[in-house]
Amino acid sequence: MTKENSFIPLQIKERFSASELAQESKALKENYLLRRSCRHFSEQQVDQAVIENLISIASSAPSGANKQPWHFVAISDPELKAEIRKAAEAEEKLFYEERAPQEWLNDLAPLGTDWQKEFLSTAPWLIVVFKEIYGKDESGEKNKHYYVNESVGIASGFLISAIHQLGLVTLTHTPSPMNFLSKILGRPENEKPFLLLPVGYPAESAMVPNISKKDLSENCTFLTAKR
Repeated sequence: MTKENSFIPLQIKERFSASELAQESKALKENYLLRRSCRHFSEQQVDQAVIENLISIASSAPSGANKQPWHFVAISDPELKAEIRKAAEAEEKLFYEERAPQEWLNDLAPLGTDWQKEFLSTAPWLIVVFKEIYGKDESGEKNKHYYVNESVGIASGFLISAIHQLGLVTLTHTPSPMNFLSKILGRPENEKPFLLLPVGYPAESAMVPNISKKDLSENCTFLTAKR
């Protein structure tokens, strides 16, 4: 090692016994199976401190060479949200009416989605996740980032998970193309929009599509030692 104290002891909040671990993992699974993408938001406000904590959780995600190639923009300003909604709906309208092949539209039909995105103005917060395709030092010189999409994807997963754990809701919104977000939010050229997440409390009348997830036997293979 080239530096003293380059490593610190690993800290684990709680260590479960084998039986406790089985119970805790089952409870955690049941909690996560309740997580759904929600398009119906309450107008109840969420304190900025909550959003700051959520973004700090997302920023704790692992990343290639610890470059942390992400930037989060959190928006609560109603005028800015309205501007984002207008631009997003313009792209989505083109997608649903002209760009999307019929097969894609057929796959989307059970979800009840269309080009109108009311949640972009109703949700108290919008969090836009940007990926940094390269970094810049203090002098403006470029530096390389590694596994950018993978790293930002993991951070986004942390963020979605944390939102659910707090009893709030979100959905992954990816209008295509998303370049309008860079322009509206004034982001630099080394950042590209990755994901848009509305965040807030669910509306009292919130409904979600009646869909199911694949069984473990369909998406997981266990290779265990033979006895």
